[in-house]
Amino acid sequence: MNLSIHPTADLANTAASALLARWLTEPGVRNVMVAGGNSPLDLYRRVAARRLALAHLTVFALDEYVGVPLEEPRTCANLLRRCVAEAWGVPASRFFGISSLARDASASVTEQERRIDAAGGLDVIVLGLGQNGHLGFNEPGSARDSGARVLALDPVSIEANRKWFDGKYAPAAGATVGLRTILAARRVLILAFGPHKAAAVHAMTRGPVNDRCPASFLQNHPCVYAFMDEAAAAALNRQQ
Repeated sequence: MNLSIHPTADLANTAASALLARWLTEPGVRNVMVAGGNSPLDLYRRVAARRLALAHLTVFALDEYVGVPLEEPRTCANLLRRCVAEAWGVPASRFFGISSLARDASASVTEQERRIDAAGGLDVIVLGLGQNGHLGFNEPGSARDSGARVLALDPVSIEANRKWFDGKYAPAAGATVGLRTILAARRVLILAFGPHKAAAVHAMTRGPVNDRCPASFLQNHPCVYAFMDEAAAAALNRQQ
């Protein structure tokens, strides 16, 4: 795992955007998965500002809140459609979100994985590190070979969701592609910012590889670049 530690999140995103821009324009890169939430938004904005020719990409959403109306602008699908697909010039027909409706979410995320498999897998995935070490909504306890599913979320994730929606919603379930698909991506870029991510960063990079911290499975991946600020990396210098 390649660690890139910077004094601030702004500087980390500057470095991350340079790497992501290079990956997205490499020959053969077609299939890209992106995460929602706060962590990667500035990264997406910086890539958009480069005005790269990215219309050839197919963009897949990683996960989705379950139980939120489709028209809510802060669902992962709506956020990523605006901040990635539209901002990067990816045709609408090449962007695939996941339904936030409880009745449709399971079938929708299963279809997301089927579509990715049919396309030959992911060339690039952009992730944010969860405070409890989750990847997407693969919470602690998720198996390395887990597949697409809807699952109940940990209290720390529910509280993060409440803050994301300014208290309007607090989704207690999430739909996510499984760790099998995430770990099979050929290139992984993961972000972690702020002191509240320090324990998760330590578990991801220095802790044992097990399902108590799903992100720890990335230790065995051949191409992972983790960008973080000094606050998120604070626990790395402590005695093991």
